[in-house]
This record gives sequence, structure tokens and C-alpha cells, in this order.
Amino acid sequence: MAASDTLQDIKSKGILWGFGVLALIVLVVLFVLGAWWGSEPNQFNVQEEALLRAKETNNTEMPLGYTYANTLAHIAEVLLHKPGGYITNDVAPPGVFLDNISSWEFGALVMLRDAASALRNHFARDQSQSAEDTDLAVAEPYFYYEHNSWALPSTEAEYEKGIEALHKYMLRLHKYGGPVKRAQFYSRADNLWQYVEVVIKRLGGLSTRLSASTAGAEIMPGMAVLEPGSTRESNQAKTVPILGQTPWLEIDNVFYEARGASWALLHILRAIKHDFHDILLDKRAMNTVDIMIKSLENALAPILSPMVLNGGGYGLFANYSLTMATYIARCNAAALDLRDIMNRG
Repeated sequence: MAASDTLQDIKSKGILWGFGVLALIVLVVLFVLGAWWGSEPNQFNVQEEALLRAKETNNTEMPLGYTYANTLAHIAEVLLHKPGGYITNDVAPPGVFLDNISSWEFGALVMLRDAASALRNHFARDQSQSAEDTDLAVAEPYFYYEHNSWALPSTEAEYEKGIEALHKYMLRLHKYGGPVKRAQFYSRADNLWQYVEVVIKRLGGLSTRLSASTAGAEIMPGMAVLEPGSTRESNQAKTVPILGQTPWLEIDNVFYEARGASWALLHILRAIKHDFHDILLDKRAMNTVDIMIKSLENALAPILSPMVLNGGGYGLFANYSLTMATYIARCNAAALDLRDIMNRG
């Protein structure tokens, strides 16, 4: 009887040991997959990708606007087909735990949406009275579909339709005639000015949110509220909280959202530099665009720490959010200059 009990105990311990080993293996696999899926995509050459796409459709030339449209399509393709695919709408591990790359995806997606709207509403229209491009009218709404839907329909399925519509627009830049209407792209200063206006607001918002990682960010200097019927002097310019300090658990999310936005905008600006080359030279604004590109390249420098540090401005440890805010603010300042240059006669 004692021997039977001992044998039963050994079997029970063996089963528990097996479950423990299996659980450890699963955790290791999830950790490795999480590290791989959570890595940021590499940068790509916008002109080379456009040329590859042109060759796939048996074309050798890239008409005006082709590089810009292909850059938007390829940004969307990277979001959907990078390691792990599109993570934001995952409902199972390890994707459901990867909040940093999900924030990165959202930042890139916002820039993609703005650029797609600019293409539909400005770059592809001759004037305010002209009809919009039919394929772009299809493509843009698909990119505005909710970013975290996993079924019925899934986010990936809707974004794929947007990519397909962009490809149709690109094909019509090449081949047209008969029932196929030629696609248009107007690289004018006023068109670029209207897009840069949106970029300025995006960069300003990101810079403000990144700066809110430090203590005291909940009070914005110079911002005050006056009681009805009172003057500034009588009210003593009572300052109120405008933006609260970012909770420490959300600091990395804001940081990676800014990284994703910087990554997408960097490629969009490179495409603009190519397709708006003549107007930028004519306005002597090429150096301004280069400053924006260089600032975003610096913002995307490799991260050496396994976590986003949030040290004080003059503390022992670096504050990654403030460093990112510095580069984005510099890019924003150059964008303000670009807007003014494009707005001149």
C-alpha cells in the first residue's frame, strides 16, 4: 500500500513537472514573439518602392504624384504586414499585451489618414469646383475605419480595400484612355500649404503631450480663465489646469505614438520632396523640408534602454519624452516656415 502511494505521488509530481515545463516553454515563446512583433519597422526608400510597384504593373516611368500615392499605400502595407501583422486589434497573446507597438501603429495611422485626405481633397483637385477623383473618394474613408476592430469587418480587411483603391489611382496616373479617366496630381504651393497646416497641428499636439511627462506640466503658463463679467486684474488671472501630467503608465504609449507618427511623416515628406521638387526649388523651400526630415530622422534614432525612461530635465537619467519633444518641436518650427513660404505669392 505504501509503495502504491509512493508511485502515485511520483506520477503526480511528474505531471506537475510536465505542466510546469510546458508553461515555461509557452512563456518563453510568447516573450520571444512579443519582442519580435513589438519591434518597430525599418525605414524604406520611397523612390525605390515606387519603382518596384511601377515595374509590377509593367511601367518604367513614375508620373508626378506616383511616389506620393505609393508611399501612402506602402505605409499601410507595412502596418498590415510587418512582423506580427496589425497588432492593435489582437485579442490573444502576445499581441494583446503589446501596447507600445499598438500606440506606434496609431501614430502612423493618423499621419496616413491626414496624407490620404490631402491627396483626395487638395493634391488631386485642380480647384475647389473640380470633381474629386473616384478612386481616392473610395480609398480615404477606408483608412478612417475604426483602428481596433477584429471582425465584421476587420480593420485589416478595410485598410486592404483602401490600399487597392490607391493602387487603382496610381494605375490611372500611368494608363488611361477611352472609358478610363486620367488621374491628376497637382504639385502646387497652395495645395502643399493646406496639408502643412494640418501637419503643424499634429506635431504641436504631439510635442505638448510629450512635454506633459514632467512634473508641473498640468499648469500651462499664460493660460487663464476669467469669471463672467470680471476683468483679468480683478480675477487675478486665475490659472487653471489645461493639460494634466501624463500618468507614468501611459508615458511609453505617448512616446511610441510619437515614434509612429514620426516614422510615417518622415516617408511622406520624402515623397513630397520628390513630387513637389520643382515648386520647392522655385520657392527656395527645399532646405526647410530637409530640416524637417533630419529632425524626424533624429527622433527615430535607436532606443538603447529596454524601457522609456522619464528622468527629470537635469536629473541623473534621461527623459526620452522630452528628447522626442525637442526633435518634433524643431520639425514643427520648420513646418511653420514651410507654410509661410508656400503661402507667399
